[in-house]
Amino acid sequence: MPPATTALFLFLLPLLFSTSNAHNITRILAKHPEFSTFNHYLTVTHLAGEINRRETITVLALNNAAMSSLLSKQLSLYTLKNVLSLHVLVDYFGSKKLHQITDGTALISTMFQATGVAPGSSGYINVTDLKGGKVGFGAENNDGKLDAVYVKSVAEIPYNISVLQISQALNSAEAEAPAGEPSQLNLTAILSKQGCKAFADLLISSGADATFNQNIDGGLTVFCPTDPVIQGFMPIYKNLTASKKVSLLLYHGIPVYQSMQMLKSNNGIMNTLATDGAKKYDFTIQNDGEVVTLETKVVTAKITGTLKDEEPLIVYKINKVLLPTELFKPVEEAAPAESPKPAKSKSKHKVVAADAPESDAPAESDPADDQTADNENGVAGLDGGRLAMVLLSLCIGAVLM
Repeated sequence: MPPATTALFLFLLPLLFSTSNAHNITRILAKHPEFSTFNHYLTVTHLAGEINRRETITVLALNNAAMSSLLSKQLSLYTLKNVLSLHVLVDYFGSKKLHQITDGTALISTMFQATGVAPGSSGYINVTDLKGGKVGFGAENNDGKLDAVYVKSVAEIPYNISVLQISQALNSAEAEAPAGEPSQLNLTAILSKQGCKAFADLLISSGADATFNQNIDGGLTVFCPTDPVIQGFMPIYKNLTASKKVSLLLYHGIPVYQSMQMLKSNNGIMNTLATDGAKKYDFTIQNDGEVVTLETKVVTAKITGTLKDEEPLIVYKINKVLLPTELFKPVEEAAPAESPKPAKSKSKHKVVAADAPESDAPAESDPADDQTADNENGVAGLDGGRLAMVLLSLCIGAVLM
């Protein structure tokens, strides 16, 4: 192999390995309709995100019939999460490894054990290689009973994630014990304590906080402009109609939980709480290394920190107000194609809106400085040119005489 090729291979090798670790359980199961119910409940219980964040995992998948039997127990969503987490092993087991277990049996830790709410060893399951090529599965606290058997391999990405179908749900009195609901997350209180009180006040005064709160249980990502940013934007905000104020605020929320790692790996267009049919109200997420930006075609904002990360809610702070194209447009689009003379002033907010003459978070440059530059480079330059033309005319006239 030529030296240049070798160097390129060594450079790309770490990137190849880092990419191979990425997996998405929702996308894997979406290819298999017989697991649609299981896939749905992994999402609504937020187990899918936790599975995706782990590098070595085995999911014991239940088909729709097995899930129907489990759902007939009418467990609460929080209890169901514990039961399903018992079906996620924190180790890699492909179909081949199942038949190569040392001594034919093993106790494997699950995500239920990792939650810290599983008493004793109730978060472990027994995996046993049985006669006739079968493999049995049972909860450790189930009197040694193996409730389910291995059916088939659904997907395997060694040694990252394995999805194996088992015949039925695992029984566990501890996992099925009624689970208390997590403490209610108060979004505006969280924002107020973390340097986003101005944004929280706008949510409350506009009534938009109700929509944010309704989406927390199902997953919510909030992008909060900090207090100084909101204060600089208030002259523009006050000129918006009440309905457009609400749309602008809802534009700062995504109705799914998106960790920083998810944002970095899922670059692209994101719908928001303001999205409504043809009114897209979307923006594009981009990352350059560790820097993640939100691009709206009107403004580009940068995520500058994480204020709260407690799934299903995550709150980021950003350095600009997000401006949707449905409400704002760049000043270049609003200005005439040709201007006979320099503008008398430059806006501190470099966009225009239907309800206000100009809008956006404060620009970095001072309008007064921009105007001074215009005077020096524009008007003064023009006067100098006219003077030169006059002198040249006089010289030519003198020669002709």
